[in-house]
Amino acid sequence: MRLFSWRFIRVWQRNRDVFFRLWHSEAPGFIAEPIIILLAMGLGLGAYVGLVDGQRYIEFITPGIIVGYAMFSASFECTYGSFIRMEYQKTFDAIIATPLNVEDVAAGEIFWGATRSVLTGCVMLTVAAAFQLVHSPWALLLPIVCFLEGMLFASIALFFTSIVPSIYSFNYYFSLFITPVFFFSGVFFPLSSFPDVVQKLSWIAPLTPVVYLARAVVNGEFQFNLLWALALIVALTVLFFFISLVTMRRRLTT
Repeated sequence: MRLFSWRFIRVWQRNRDVFFRLWHSEAPGFIAEPIIILLAMGLGLGAYVGLVDGQRYIEFITPGIIVGYAMFSASFECTYGSFIRMEYQKTFDAIIATPLNVEDVAAGEIFWGATRSVLTGCVMLTVAAAFQLVHSPWALLLPIVCFLEGMLFASIALFFTSIVPSIYSFNYYFSLFITPVFFFSGVFFPLSSFPDVVQKLSWIAPLTPVVYLARAVVNGEFQFNLLWALALIVALTVLFFFISLVTMRRRLTT
């Protein structure tokens, strides 16, 4: 493995330019779906649920919905998006024929996935604020949380992209990993409502510390345990970031 250079920003810029050309064709889906989930679960199911941790149900799930769909944005971008650029469009082959190396390409993809996560998080935060579901100015830190989350899930997604044999393999990634993570990370229910075994296993899911941190930021309630959640996010990000650099080099050079 080689270290990536500052040139990775050129890959990020390339993806940014493509996004700005095509954003109107994909943005409605990524914006509409989380809003529908938020309203359906928060107002529909919330009508039958009492206070959760002293909050209305829709207020409780809002931070989890925001970071949950930020996770989906980074994951889709660095699975289907990266795979298409790598295998069908041969964009990666063209890029590494320039002074950029494989690590620059991988880093650029990961940082772009994190950017998509931030964009989704900002849109969702704006919607939540419009519905008066955000009551703390500390919620302005949520885009930073989304960036860290995006780096983590983009790294995991790119690692998986670098080892899958075909695009159809992503069905397993989303069905067996992303979806269970979404439902068992405290997004819709407090972890304390699960059996002890499930509570402990939930912390294996990388979204759990993100939801924990996002809920604290949105509510403006900080505890020492947040440092552990932040440390776990950073540690997993560093691990999968460098693993993805190694596996992507193997994929593109062998």
